[in-house]
Amino acid sequence: MEEGATSLELHTERLYYSDCYLTEFTARVVGSAKHGGTVYLDRTAFYPASGGQPQDTGVLDGQRILEVIDEGDRIAHVLGGPVRSEVVEGRIDWDRRYDHMQQHTGQHLLSAVLVELFEFQTVSFHLGSEVSTIDLATRELTARQIEAAEQGANEIVREARNVTVAFQDSDSVGGLRKPAHRDGTLRIVIIEGLDRSACGGTHVHSTAELGPIQIRGLEKIRGNVRIEFVCGTRALRRAKQDYRIALELARDSATSIDKLPEHVASLRARLTEAEKDRKRLAIEVARRDGDALYERTPPGADGIRRVRIELAALDDAARAQAQAFAARSKAVLLAVATQTPTILVACSPDTNLHAGQIVKENLAAAGGKGGGSGTLAQGSLPDLTVADSIARALGFA
Repeated sequence: MEEGATSLELHTERLYYSDCYLTEFTARVVGSAKHGGTVYLDRTAFYPASGGQPQDTGVLDGQRILEVIDEGDRIAHVLGGPVRSEVVEGRIDWDRRYDHMQQHTGQHLLSAVLVELFEFQTVSFHLGSEVSTIDLATRELTARQIEAAEQGANEIVREARNVTVAFQDSDSVGGLRKPAHRDGTLRIVIIEGLDRSACGGTHVHSTAELGPIQIRGLEKIRGNVRIEFVCGTRALRRAKQDYRIALELARDSATSIDKLPEHVASLRARLTEAEKDRKRLAIEVARRDGDALYERTPPGADGIRRVRIELAALDDAARAQAQAFAARSKAVLLAVATQTPTILVACSPDTNLHAGQIVKENLAAAGGKGGGSGTLAQGSLPDLTVADSIARALGFA
């Protein structure tokens, strides 16, 4: 075995092209790199990451497969250690392979149904470890359309249609769901009576192996719609997980699963009312705090009671406290929020101070923005030191 064999020697026969169910194979090592940590075989059943489908894993000559890389005519196998001989045995991680076969064929089926029903073309596909995604060339996909697509796909699953592979020249091939941009011989994956797609991925033999198919999520992204889906063993596993979660929630809520949505809606309504009550009470307490703060703040030489407070952030309660303080005679309150630098100024009318004008002028001079009425104003602070200039303008020592 030589380090870096010729390009002719490194042409790799892809066994998964003709038999996706092949789990064990023998091959000859025709090249290596990185001190034997990467090897090239004359043929392989290991699928490299390509076309939105992740790579296979498994064992080659007793070494774990870490990465399978498509390098054009050849496939590199990155291993956990060097192989011992030139003729090696490989074994595919079948559970992972079959899961990928189900998800990838499920994508072909869903994509074809979405074209047939709504003429929504697939832009891209990604097979993830938990869910897979399809990006569709549409700005909107309604709940009714999702239900129709899911139902249509599962009907074809129940029909157990054949999924076959054919090899055709690019010049003569026709009827593809998406145009192929490759020359030469194309590998065509065919779902009987529904779909023909040029694809190098691994696929099941029958749509019966895909069920059930579930569309589990939707989001708008870059002018398209992305759907999340699962099928086959994944769908069953997720359905069981959903049931366990629903059952636990029902037990904790002392209700049945069927009545769980009604119970949650009732809880949400009660929480909304409780939050309204909390805010109302917080504002009431804040007003009382404003009155108490006024009483314990001694007036200055000009008879004006001035107080400066610091808090994390300005909220409705802080504004209520400031307004209650300034509702009294000759009162000025300056509140500075440090977490998100903002300022709040409240002045009673008899101080002859215009809160909005003072805040606006000082913030504008420092590159900030703010303003308000004569009695209440606020703005964002470009620098916390700007609060000192506003304090001086309000008569703070």
